[in-house]
Amino acid sequence: QVQLVESGGGLVRAGGSLRLSCAATGSLFNINSVAWYRQAPGKQRELVAHKTQKETIYADSVRGRFTISSVDNRNTIFLQMDNLRPEDTGVYYCSWNVRYNVLDTADFWGQGTQVTVSS
Repeated sequence: QVQLVESGGGLVRAGGSLRLSCAATGSLFNINSVAWYRQAPGKQRELVAHKTQKETIYADSVRGRFTISSVDNRNTIFLQMDNLRPEDTGVYYCSWNVRYNVLDTADFWGQGTQVTVSS
């Protein structure tokens, strides 16, 4: 099937930047969409950014500060996070919706990477 490996999390001061990466390997017949989610302590997982071939959407809380991008021939996506705030702290997950064989499509998830923003 498909394996996703994330990297790039860490500790940064408010106002700083981080770039997360998510690399996919496996059976990638077709990539329907890619996305980044995050989960803060004690809160539900929330969508941060979602990208298809036709459109890209962002959560209101990150629009203008975060950018989702992809390098198709490397099967890698990124989340560039600028002007970080303490409320951006959480575990960030990438998610790909992939057709992995002729018949089947599924959502695949990365292992998560911790982002901590200090005030």
